[in-house]
Amino acid sequence: MLPRHNQNSAKEIMVLLGSVSRGVACVVLVVICSVAFECHAQVLPPDEVDTLKTIAMKLQNKYWNVSETSCSGGIGLNVPTLPLGMTSNVTCNCSFTNNTVCHVTNIQLKGLNLKGIFPNEFSKLTYLTEIDLTNNYINGSLPTTLSQIPLTIMSALGNRISGIPKEIGNIRTLEELVLEDNLLEGTLEPNIGKLSRLRKLQLSANNFTGTIPESFGNLKNLETFRIDGSTLAGKIPDFIENWTRITRLDMQGTSMEGPIPSSISLLKTLTELRISDLKGSSSNFPNLQGMNMKTLILRNCLLTGSIPDYIGEWTSLTTLDLSFNGLTGQIPDTMGAALDYMFLTNNSLTGVVPSWVTSSKQSFDLSYNSFTGSSPSSCQQSQVNLVSSYSSNGSNSLWCLEKDLPCSGKAQHSSLFINCGGTKMTFQGNQYEEDTSPYGPSFFFASSEKWAYSSSGVYMGNASADYRLDNPFSLTVNDSKFYQTARISPSSLRYYGLCLMKGSYKVRLHFAEIQFTNDETSNSLGRRIFDVSIQGNQVLKDFNIAEQAGGVGKGIYRDFDNIYVNGTTLEIHLYWSGKGTTAIPYRGAYGPLISAIAMTPNFDVGGAGLSAGAITGVVVASIVLLASILLALRLSGFLGNREVKDPELYGLDLQIGYFTLRQIKVATGNFDSVNKIGEGGFGPVYKGTLSNGTTIAVKQLSSKSKQGNREFLNEIGMVSALQHPNLVKLYGCCIEENQLLVIYEYLDNNSLARALFGRDEQLIELDWATRKKICLGIARGLAYLHEESRLKIVHRDIKATNVLLDKELNAKISDFGLAKLDEEENTHINTRIAGTLGYMAPEYAMRGYLTDKADVYSFGVVALEIVSGKSNTNYMPEEEFVHLLDWAYVLQEQGNVLELVDPRLGSDYSEEEAMRMLNLALLCTNPSPTLRPPMSSVVSMLEGKSAIQAPTIRRSTTNPDPRFRAFDRPANHSQTNVTTFSQDTHQVPRSVFTEGARIDPSASFTRTDKTCDHSSGSKPLPNV
Repeated sequence: MLPRHNQNSAKEIMVLLGSVSRGVACVVLVVICSVAFECHAQVLPPDEVDTLKTIAMKLQNKYWNVSETSCSGGIGLNVPTLPLGMTSNVTCNCSFTNNTVCHVTNIQLKGLNLKGIFPNEFSKLTYLTEIDLTNNYINGSLPTTLSQIPLTIMSALGNRISGIPKEIGNIRTLEELVLEDNLLEGTLEPNIGKLSRLRKLQLSANNFTGTIPESFGNLKNLETFRIDGSTLAGKIPDFIENWTRITRLDMQGTSMEGPIPSSISLLKTLTELRISDLKGSSSNFPNLQGMNMKTLILRNCLLTGSIPDYIGEWTSLTTLDLSFNGLTGQIPDTMGAALDYMFLTNNSLTGVVPSWVTSSKQSFDLSYNSFTGSSPSSCQQSQVNLVSSYSSNGSNSLWCLEKDLPCSGKAQHSSLFINCGGTKMTFQGNQYEEDTSPYGPSFFFASSEKWAYSSSGVYMGNASADYRLDNPFSLTVNDSKFYQTARISPSSLRYYGLCLMKGSYKVRLHFAEIQFTNDETSNSLGRRIFDVSIQGNQVLKDFNIAEQAGGVGKGIYRDFDNIYVNGTTLEIHLYWSGKGTTAIPYRGAYGPLISAIAMTPNFDVGGAGLSAGAITGVVVASIVLLASILLALRLSGFLGNREVKDPELYGLDLQIGYFTLRQIKVATGNFDSVNKIGEGGFGPVYKGTLSNGTTIAVKQLSSKSKQGNREFLNEIGMVSALQHPNLVKLYGCCIEENQLLVIYEYLDNNSLARALFGRDEQLIELDWATRKKICLGIARGLAYLHEESRLKIVHRDIKATNVLLDKELNAKISDFGLAKLDEEENTHINTRIAGTLGYMAPEYAMRGYLTDKADVYSFGVVALEIVSGKSNTNYMPEEEFVHLLDWAYVLQEQGNVLELVDPRLGSDYSEEEAMRMLNLALLCTNPSPTLRPPMSSVVSMLEGKSAIQAPTIRRSTTNPDPRFRAFDRPANHSQTNVTTFSQDTHQVPRSVFTEGARIDPSASFTRTDKTCDHSSGSKPLPNV
């Protein structure tokens, strides 16, 4: 093909041919030949030909056939007949040396599935201004030699690029750097900040860590910045105010901290803003007044307050997502006519739903709010999702509008099977329900009152992407047919089991990755990452189906046992937190995916549906019966040193697993001291392995224990009725010969106390994120005990030694030997005192006044230990302080509370988060129980969903010594009976009452003036 200027010359000469004689025509033909020769003379230099051939060889590019005339003829480099999504385009500039020499300026090789290492040879094409290798399978780092050429565009989206060299900062001509959906990791390259001409910087869906470099503030010509999905730390930087030309800013799923800086109000050219899943404290809505947004996504950003009215004045707004925040107030009365998608789910919005919403034909999601007024006739009004959006107001609301989706009639279902995204089918004798609805942006579907799903969100860059999949690449999927289909969502997907009988269920979730391929092409590079919660408790974090299954097209399932239904609804929530790839194999390929769901009961269906009171009665009666039997046997000497085998014990129905002594001896090597992993007030604890390979922890009743029998009964009776991810799991017990044994799941990392302040070889390096996770896990476990369980429980002995850590360092509360039932009709429990000094609330330690706020106090002490890395009972910073909590009070008054932070953390922690947790710890340890927050509020504060008001505890005017001010008030009303604990013996002395205080044997007492009052109250509740 001739270059354009040569084509025009030839046409002019042809015109001349019509007006000349035959003789002159011969001369003209010579001229034409000269022009044609000039065309063929436009050649690529030999060195560029060789360079292109080398690049083709290294990238295994079968589409190129390079020659010197490839530019002038267009043959050998450009392939116009490729399928949609594939591009092979090379542009040349042939204006050199009197239009005889060409140089390559642009190379676009997109969707060709090229392989190999990123070639260094690109740098030999000295006139090259664009390299676009989008959607291939190219490895390695960007070459350092790219700084030798005048690049303006460098795009390698959707490859396997693993590094950006510091020399990138030397490409001063660069205007676009697009490296989304790659394998980049480590800190962001600060030299990118030297690219003063940069307009587009897209780095989403990589694995960057650290913070956004300060040098990025120099990118004053930036128009697009995308950094979704990396685990970045720190706050959103204030220097974004320098990006005054920016039009699109994406920071989803980065783990950065809020609030959104006020300087964002200076970005008046901004039309697309996407920020999600911020950490830290809550904040008001950012000031965006004066802008005219097209897309605004502020999902799960800890926002509070009302939705600004000025949003309704944005005439260009098409997508608004403010879901998963704490917004209050009403929906604005008006909104721009261009609005297509609005997501306000999971807020605290109130008032009447405006008519412009209910009458809309657009996709709006208002689910999970607290609206009032006249309720609609349906939970799905056209494309408006209203599930669980109204405050419960009796007969005026449909069941699906109310919180927790209560059954409108009698709960009658005890199992459920759903083929997500697929047709009705039978598997292993169970019939799986059909789930083929194609709708998703803001849709609620209910199959009568048996099951339902709610989907929310619109795909970035591809609003028409599917919400159900049908094996688009025809992968060969083994196992069941239901792995051939799936339901998918770009943001939030909830499934509900409805009208379920109360009780414990086993939930099995099936997954298979069918949206990516298993070959070495760009379609295989997708990474799907999402979270899963059941009944509000997160059970899977950053879950990657293909990674867990060992590849795509492979079905796997995850079981979650002992999931309790206290009402009539079981909720499974799948949520995209902004991580993973979003443009492979095409834009909009991301979000949670599920293949099938199975729910089965752990109870006899005929006996399901007992009330909490009935359950309490059964538990108490069973334990009283067992206690009577054990007491009789002990009085007869059968449970002392004499060996006995009593068949009556074997026949006792404990509703838990029963192990023989032989099994336990084999598992523990006959209680070999090598397998001993700890010891508490109950007795020694051994590690064991059952014949099926299950690793267990065995608590053995010590013959020296004065309370072992009672605690044994309490523990098996209590824990068998409680199941939660943050409570240790009970496998069973053994009552045989002279042994009382409790068998638990084995937790790899032992106790929190050992991890924080054990011997040097026992210490675990707990970073700040892990400490936060542990603290939140303890809080969730206590919230379950106090408020969510059908049996309301006060633990009474929360301390670091009773918090165990699993392999992933998740916290699990253990040791329920002292736990007590807290019946709802009782304002408090007057009880005999038991617990551990240093962790007991003052009103309980002094007066025996027990409520769940005693556990809140203990939690506050443990939270303080987690932040400081020091034991409350063993640490004395100076002689004038009794323990760690005293020191914390003084530092809080002095405004130096951050001095408590564990020095082992160095500077690798968030001061704001540390201050937040310390203030929460002091709030929980307030001397007044009424001023301590309930544990559900503590969870909300730790999650950043509500603010923390730091307590102000001032020195007493009558007793200025800070060591004792927390005990002034209770001591003034307590009885005078005092027991002193000896420094030498660590023994628990006898009290004048029937039950003395239980003291942690690991606690060290360095003074003899520490006392604990033991007060009897009214008739105590039975230990259960």
